[in-house]
Amino acid sequence: MNFIAIDVETANADYSSICQIGIAIFNNGVVIEKLKIFVNPEDYFNPFNISIHGISPEDVENAPTFNEFYSELKFFLEDKIVIHHMPFDRIAINRACDCYGLEHIKPKWLDNAKIVRRTWTDFAHSGYGLSNIAKYLNLKFEHHDALEDAIVAGLVVVKASEITNLTIEEWFKRVGQPIFTYKGSSAINLDGNPEGQLYGESLVFTGALSIPRSEAGLIASQIGCKVTNSVTKNTTMLVVGIQDNTKLAGYGKSSKHRKAEELIESGIAIRILSENDFVAICNLVDDSNE
Repeated sequence: MNFIAIDVETANADYSSICQIGIAIFNNGVVIEKLKIFVNPEDYFNPFNISIHGISPEDVENAPTFNEFYSELKFFLEDKIVIHHMPFDRIAINRACDCYGLEHIKPKWLDNAKIVRRTWTDFAHSGYGLSNIAKYLNLKFEHHDALEDAIVAGLVVVKASEITNLTIEEWFKRVGQPIFTYKGSSAINLDGNPEGQLYGESLVFTGALSIPRSEAGLIASQIGCKVTNSVTKNTTMLVVGIQDNTKLAGYGKSSKHRKAEELIESGIAIRILSENDFVAICNLVDDSNE
């Protein structure tokens, strides 16, 4: 898993007023090189911004301007996979280029907030700020230091990839899809609600259900099940819907169903349920919560 993570701080509300840039280079999911540089924005410092990041005009008085640092920055970023958190950093770099009449640097931008929203259901619609997700993952850092923000932004992506088994390249496709996917795709990766009664169970669906699989997956995650797309040694429950015989390649059961039975024979404890069984379990859990 190789990529670059970046973060910037600005002197004022104008995104072009970059006063600090942090770059973390990741190789195989590990930081191998760090760079933190002050930048003279040739602009005023708003007291509010100073209160956020602690950078003052005196800190950047002898620092290079963005124009002077541009070639080195382009060397680091051009054509590379670059992780950023939310659009701010990407927009700031492009705005700074515009201010100096420079060509936009062209990395392969990847917003880690989109990755967070598709990995942890608790943050699908809110609370996916960098500080919040770092606290959730127990990642300690000094927020609003550009380098530390960049490192944590990258570490969040590494963790998300470990959970979902998606490569950095596969994330480019995934972030272009709805947060909760189905409708022609069987890809579901949802964490279980830690407060749910079935927390610790790992569930997989196969076959057609009476409701969209995305809805069934969300129900399962809310009662505590981790929902994945593949049957593995970690799977504890397989919910079997109606099988389309045209997609079974001559077998009587789906590949997931056959895989689960193989694992059961090898001693792995997997429960195979019908959709009705799954509904009954969900109803039982709901009743016990009343």
